Parts: sequence; structure tokens; C-alpha cells
Amino acid sequence: MTHLKDLPLHTLQFYATAPYPCSYLPDRQARSQVATPSHLIHNDAYSDLVLSGFRRSGMFTYRPYCDGCNACIPLRVLANEFRPSRSQRRAQTRHANLQARVLKLCFVPEHYQLYLRYQNGRHAGGGMDHDSIDQYTQFLLQSRVNTRLVEFREPDDGPTPGALRMVAIADILSDGLSAVYTFYDPDARGSFGTYAVMWQIEQARSLRLPYLYLGYWIAESPKMAYKVQFRPYETLVEGRWRPSEDAPDAP
Repeated sequence: MTHLKDLPLHTLQFYATAPYPCSYLPDRQARSQVATPSHLIHNDAYSDLVLSGFRRSGMFTYRPYCDGCNACIPLRVLANEFRPSRSQRRAQTRHANLQARVLKLCFVPEHYQLYLRYQNGRHAGGGMDHDSIDQYTQFLLQSRVNTRLVEFREPDDGPTPGALRMVAIADILSDGLSAVYTFYDPDARGSFGTYAVMWQIEQARSLRLPYLYLGYWIAESPKMAYKVQFRPYETLVEGRWRPSEDAPDAP
């Protein structure tokens, strides 16, 4: 098992938060282990932290540290070995006309409006459907690592940009991409979330990076079910990355 003391992170400190309501499993309490100070978590250090199961939300770098619960399992897709399923191929074909533009992190009012529509359409009552500009910025537009914002639009109509359909935010690590967050038009028909993951897998391949990190998979959470559809994948269990056929509760 990998211990934090074995990593080149001796300048960082780690503390556990107080319990708080779990966002994914009702009637459970969650805790997080947080890495500080944030200004020392540069790209190499963050890549090492992700290998040990950490993720970030803005400047907040954490991993689950719950009492008596190990439901949150870090998952990464093997980019070079990924082979899409029939439904994934359909999603890729359906959205192949979208034009992707990679940007540095920046505030775009149109992105923020799409974010609010997505939260209201897909996660109403979840606490993020009324996020202020400051909350949105702190969550998605603050980073000390190598982060890219990607917007996906319908084809241009002459001088007018095509309709904005989706925005994805990803970190570029030393061994892969880490999907931070994706939001899309909740009213448009399609499989935008699936297409975003496939696009990021292809980006990892083009950068010659072996993995796409998809954050935490929770077997009991329907919201997380899509992650194990991208095969082959590996999960971090007891400090070791295990192939998908060895993953507990894998469908």
C-alpha cells in the first residue's frame, strides 16, 4: 500500500475535515482528507496526489476519508486500450459535428449561463443550481495546475459562432488527463456526457498520456454508473491500481 510519506510531498500537510452529509449516499456522513497549503500543489505534486486517490475542486485538493465507508473508488480509463461500445459509437457519430475550442481558464458569461441551466435542468435542488459567479469561478476557474477549458459548439453560421452545447474542464497530469467537470445543454437531445469522455480519451491519446482519470466511482450511486462503461479501466483499491476485471462490484 502506498503511504503519503513515500511520496515526494514532504512539504505538504494533511488534515481531516469534520463530518458532513454525503452528497451521493443518503443518510451517510462523509469526511475528506485535505492537502495543504494549496500554493505548493503544483502540477507534479498534484499528479502524485491523483495517483493516491486525490482530486480537486478549485484550489481544494481532497480525497474521501470517511469513517467505516470505502464506497468512493478512484477510477481511470486506459486510453490506448479503450474500445467504444455500440452506444458510445453512436454518441460519437451523433456529436461528431461539434467544434471543440480549447481555452485557458477564463470567465465567459455564456458558459456561466449554460452552467446554471445545466444545474437547474439536471441537478435541481442539489445546492449548485443557484451558484453565484464567485461560486462558479471558485469551483471551476481557479487552478494552480495545468488546466484547460474546452467549449463545444455547433458549426459556425457564417460570422456568428454556433450554439454552445457543452463545456468541459480537464487537468493535464504527468500521466494522463483528469476530468474535472462537464456541463452541457440540458434541453438539447443527445449523449453529450458520453461524447465528452470519449473526446478526452482521444486527447489523452494524442498527448501520449496513458490514462483518463474520471474521479470517484460509487457502485451504489446511479449517477456514477456511466464511469464503468468506459473499458478497460482501473480502480484504486487498498493503495493499488487494479484492472477492471478485478474491480469489486464491477458490472
